[in-house]
Amino acid sequence: MRTVRQSQVAILVAATLMAFVAAGAALARGLDKAERSGPFAGPKANTGYVTAMKQDGKIVLTLSDDFVVPETPDPHWRVVDSKGVIYDLQKLKIKNDGYNKSITLPPYVKNVARVVIWCAFAEANLGEASFKTPIS
Repeated sequence: MRTVRQSQVAILVAATLMAFVAAGAALARGLDKAERSGPFAGPKANTGYVTAMKQDGKIVLTLSDDFVVPETPDPHWRVVDSKGVIYDLQKLKIKNDGYNKSITLPPYVKNVARVVIWCAFAEANLGEASFKTPIS
C-alpha cells in the first residue's frame, strides 16, 4: 500500500514540475525581451523592421533605426492580428518632419501578426513586416 501511495505522490510531483516548466515557457513567450519582425516589404516602406516588447503589460512596437518614413500624404500605423482583424492606429508622421517611431497598442488589440504602414489618404499598403508567430 505504501508503494502505491509513493507512486501517486511521485506522479503528482512530476505533473506539478511539468506544469511549472510549461508556465515558464509561456512567460518566456510573454515578451520579456524584444522580438524582431521580418523586414518591411512594399512599394514605399521597404527598409528596416519592427520590434515588439511588453511594457507594463502592453505591447509596444518600435521601428528600427534604418526604417525610412515613406514620402506619402498620410502614413499610419496599422496592425493585423492572428485572426486577420485590422486595426488602424495613429499617424506615423508628426509635425516638424518627425514621426512616431514607437506605438503602444491599445488594450483591445490582443496580438499582432503583421505591422503595416498604411497610407490613409490613398488607402494603400505602403509596406508590411510580419512576425514569425503572433505577438501577444
